[in-house]
Amino acid sequence: MTTMIKKCTQEELPKLQNISVTTFTETFQEQNSPEHLQAYLEKAYNLKQLGQEVANPSSQFFFVSVNEEVAGYLKVNTDDAQTEAMGSDFLEVERIYIKKAFQKHGLGKLLMDKAVEIAMEQQKKNIWLGVWEDNENALAFYQKKGFVQTGSHSFFMGDDEQVDLIMVRTLY
Repeated sequence: MTTMIKKCTQEELPKLQNISVTTFTETFQEQNSPEHLQAYLEKAYNLKQLGQEVANPSSQFFFVSVNEEVAGYLKVNTDDAQTEAMGSDFLEVERIYIKKAFQKHGLGKLLMDKAVEIAMEQQKKNIWLGVWEDNENALAFYQKKGFVQTGSHSFFMGDDEQVDLIMVRTLY
């Protein structure tokens, strides 16, 4: 099994859109109405929106591939690209998703290690993320990686208000 992490470029927006829609749907379709899910997908993962996010110098996207098939991706934010004003000492892991067929193979750990590497290179003291309070697998993964809950914020799936737990990991 050959695994590779590669930064996403503007030319790869269709590939980013595909992995985004696929992994988000696999993760959340059973707990949300089709209408709310579709509204979120259309808003968050349209090509114009993704293009703006990829072009933002304070955001970075990375694909993780297994045998040249995109298996998941990572999005990190710093400075004003963060979805909450956490300050200049923080790097946000906004998205970390792995296709179901590739879960439990260490790919999430590889992407999280990449986020830590970026944070260290940029001399960030903390990494933070928001995770849906009912996503038990993700919560367990983040706790295992040293994240602790420090708060919460609202997340909208369509017009359905949900709660994301804010979790922080101090690096040094």
